[in-house]
Amino acid sequence: MKTKEEIRNAAQQTFKNHLEFLSTGQIEKWVDLFDGSGLLEFPYGPKDFPTKVSGKDELFDYMKNFPKHFKVKFENLHFHLTEEPTLVIAEFTSDGYALSTGKPYIQKYISVVTTDTAGKILKYVDFWNPMVALESINAPLADFVQA
Repeated sequence: MKTKEEIRNAAQQTFKNHLEFLSTGQIEKWVDLFDGSGLLEFPYGPKDFPTKVSGKDELFDYMKNFPKHFKVKFENLHFHLTEEPTLVIAEFTSDGYALSTGKPYIQKYISVVTTDTAGKILKYVDFWNPMVALESINAPLADFVQA
């Protein structure tokens, strides 16, 4: 049986891998971080943007275009200690730009992620400012998912 610390370390490592795989365009590896029915939620997404994406096929379809739109590195990662070791609350920033416009993509995120004891993501709630992305790509965010 894993200790709380081992479970917490696995959850936090999964989160670190999530940031690395997105920033390096390794979308298939990113999808593999999720449980088969993993859920990604966007509580503050605009009306033309999905509010929920679930399952590995939907996750891949949603995120496959990220490397086509943004060159980004994630920085300033801070984990908030939680009582539940499978719960990750993280704050971080992005420093990058939109490939289509060259405009900066400087974003601040707060993520609330629930994993299983092995570190697979069960639910990821992504709090970010969609206006930053809209200004960066200078197009509707629906284009992010479709193009």
